[in-house]
Amino acid sequence: MTVAEPPRAARTKRRTRIQQENEEKILDSALEVFSQHGFKGATLDAIAEGAGMSKPNLLYYFRRKEDIHAALMEELLDAWLEPLEALSAEGDAMREIRAYLRRKLDMARERPRESRLFASEVMSGAPRIEEYLHGRLKALVAEKVEVIRAWIAAGKIRRVDPYHLIFAIWSTTQHYADFDVQVRIVMGVEGDGHIDDAARFLEDLFLKGLAPEG
Repeated sequence: MTVAEPPRAARTKRRTRIQQENEEKILDSALEVFSQHGFKGATLDAIAEGAGMSKPNLLYYFRRKEDIHAALMEELLDAWLEPLEALSAEGDAMREIRAYLRRKLDMARERPRESRLFASEVMSGAPRIEEYLHGRLKALVAEKVEVIRAWIAAGKIRRVDPYHLIFAIWSTTQHYADFDVQVRIVMGVEGDGHIDDAARFLEDLFLKGLAPEG
């Protein structure tokens, strides 16, 4: 993954409260711009406008668009692993899967822009996070695949392909973030109560489908 070049503001011996607040404003604006327009469509001008500052002022904090994107991705990728990391081999299989579904839907509810940013990066070929996909993510998925295989061997869940089970959970839960506009228009809903309905539906769908035969 591309490593962000430290912003000039971060090189000062002591960062002021205003510097910290401005950096947060830039990153929040960048998250909105990148999640809507992707990396190629995002511009420093749009990010600066969203942050309520001039472009020269923004450049005091980040030299390049690539540095802003890398800073966002570093924070996002750490958070992205947490729901899967929490899937425990020591817990009851059905409860662990239910909890994983809930954690993923919580992310769709609370961090939809981050989900769209990740999806945009992957759909563009993952040029800036390919190392992460080959490394941390692949290793973690392989670890949890073995957990699921152990549950299958113990008769705790039905025999399924662990990889496709994980992919199915990703696709169904992240849909509520990545296609939020479509979901709201089709359902005619406001607020986020439909995500609670989705949680109940997906729990029923997955858990009944995974219940051991007999």
